Parts: sequence; structure tokens; C-alpha cells
Amino acid sequence: MPDDRRGDPNERDGGAPAGAATAAETHERGMARRRAVLGDDHVDRASARRTAFDAEFQDFITRYAWGEVWSRDGLDDRTRHLIVLALMAGLGREGEFDMHVRATARTGVTPDDLREVLHLVAIYAGLPNANTAFARAKAVFAEADGDARGG
Repeated sequence: MPDDRRGDPNERDGGAPAGAATAAETHERGMARRRAVLGDDHVDRASARRTAFDAEFQDFITRYAWGEVWSRDGLDDRTRHLIVLALMAGLGREGEFDMHVRATARTGVTPDDLREVLHLVAIYAGLPNANTAFARAKAVFAEADGDARGG
């Protein structure tokens, strides 16, 4: 039986639509966004810890989370970051929450903004999650600048 897949003239290698970014381009865009939000130091440390075991996963995160979702139009970085902070607090993802609290200065999220988000987390995701997030944010802010930022 002949193969009827002759290739769509609107597609590129790998089946991506014409004009779509290649995986390498998406990775490059993702790395730029990741550095802009999380900072060079964080990204350099994460890259240094990369092994053969997690290399594909790290590439996946860079391309999809940072190169696709964080690079979309529609929300500014501050708004997107507030949503991520609320999700990480509400889901109890402490390591990711701490990482994103450290990045707030790069996205314009203030301690006052985060405090308001954590009040919403308390109502919609539970007091224990918000209580933990408040404590962790205070610790991250104290680590960053020697006080609890007005706390």
C-alpha cells in the first residue's frame, strides 16, 4: 500500500506549521525568558547540575514552560508571576514557590502584591498552604535583603 503522506506544503521538518519556531529557536527563546525571570545565577546553577538523566527534561521545561507559555502574549510577566506564585503556594510546591519568590524583583511583584495573593490562597486553597507560604516568603525575603520586607 503506497504511503499517502506526501507532506503538507504548509509544514516544516517535524510536522511544525510553516513559520513556527524550530525546537532550537524555542529553546533559545525559553532560555532568554528563564534568565529574564529567574536570573542568570539561578539558570547557571541549574545548567551546571544538569546530567544525562535529566537533560531531556530540562530541555522540555525550557522549551515548553519558558519558550512557549512564559513567552506568550496576553499577560505581562508581573501578572503571570502572580498566578504562578498563587499556584505554587496553593499546591504546596515549596521549592518552586521559594524559587519564584526570589524572582519577584525581576517581574515587578512586590511583597504587598504577594501578601494579597497569599490571602486569596488562604481562602481558595487552604489556610495551611497560605500559612506555609507566608513563612517561606518571609524567609526568602530575609535571605535576600536581611529583613522580612516590612513584615
